[in-house]
Amino acid sequence: MKIGIDRISLYSSNYYVDLKNLAIERNVDPEKFYLGIGQEKMAVPAPDEDVVTLGANSAYPLKKSGELSDVDLLLFSTESGIDQSKSAGIYVHQLLELSPRCRTVELKQACYSGTAALQLAVQYVAGNPDKKVLVIAADIARYDLGSPSEPTQGCGAVSLLISANPRILEIEKESGYHTEDVMDFWRPNYRSEALVDGKYSVQVYMRILEECWKQYSQLSGNKYDDIDYFCYHIPFTKMAQKAHSKLCRSMNVELSDEMQAKDLNSSLCYSRLMGNSYTASIYIGLTSLLDSSEGDLSGSRVGLFSYGSGCVGEFFSGIIQPDYSKFLYTTEHQYMLEKRSALNYQQYEDMFNHEVPTDGGDYIFPQYKTGPFRLGGIKKHKRVYESIVS
Repeated sequence: MKIGIDRISLYSSNYYVDLKNLAIERNVDPEKFYLGIGQEKMAVPAPDEDVVTLGANSAYPLKKSGELSDVDLLLFSTESGIDQSKSAGIYVHQLLELSPRCRTVELKQACYSGTAALQLAVQYVAGNPDKKVLVIAADIARYDLGSPSEPTQGCGAVSLLISANPRILEIEKESGYHTEDVMDFWRPNYRSEALVDGKYSVQVYMRILEECWKQYSQLSGNKYDDIDYFCYHIPFTKMAQKAHSKLCRSMNVELSDEMQAKDLNSSLCYSRLMGNSYTASIYIGLTSLLDSSEGDLSGSRVGLFSYGSGCVGEFFSGIIQPDYSKFLYTTEHQYMLEKRSALNYQQYEDMFNHEVPTDGGDYIFPQYKTGPFRLGGIKKHKRVYESIVS
């Protein structure tokens, strides 16, 4: 029985900063961002957006088309949690009006937990082939203003509907995975911005990639030539390109510029315009590959490497299904990214400095340009979410 991704839907904020303008403000050459890290824009969440609204907005097209009626498990993956006890998924469950007969839980392990949710969902459907699982990966990447990591910020969410007989991507059984205790990236409870040892994190990413690929290749028998396209966790697009070059060298594959472009470029388009979305980033890459590639990808094998600092990594693969393009939201995704509003530097800094108050008071948040759902405010220590669609 085939199990995998039946639908995939992407959402990001309606606001962004052009990194050329940020470079001017930081007195650095814009090419350091455009070419050095491979980023052009970074999405900035509005003050009335958080991972709940990002996640719910990414799943709204599935709700609108009646795809969620058989969902009885919701797995919400994030490292930007809003509560130490209650799952963000519970709020999403209510906003999407899912059946009460539905298990809901939040998963966390840096940028990896979306893949953990996907693999758990596949196993669940294997035992319940008449049911579907909604996997949502949603995050907001924040770093200190003026820090080296600032231009890699971003936000976004991806909803994956997992089912038997999937219409988009069959997930293959073999995977290579690895866990190891390292301190390359972390965010203590008392900080709203992450701490990162950038050079060390890159080194760990590369090493874990090689270990996971080695396991995957041994278990599946697949080599480089058996993979048609590659998707990586994308903290910034240059990282994915470096990772692919490193992996090919470890396999003694001479990677030409043309080969790298074919293997990778389509998967990087959306991230270059959005920035890092942590748990969602690898699936933003997959969405970008499906939406942006020229020609029919049916029957192609996609290799995916998921990495979460701290760390856990996994390499796995999937087969793109016949007629997959009929079930994509390509037009909606591209329109969403095209119609966003650009922020000047002061607007960006004002939005960055707006945080949900922690003094226990009641607040009503002004309405910005968002998707169907927004964070309306806080009342008696409770977040109040609103639907702005009829």
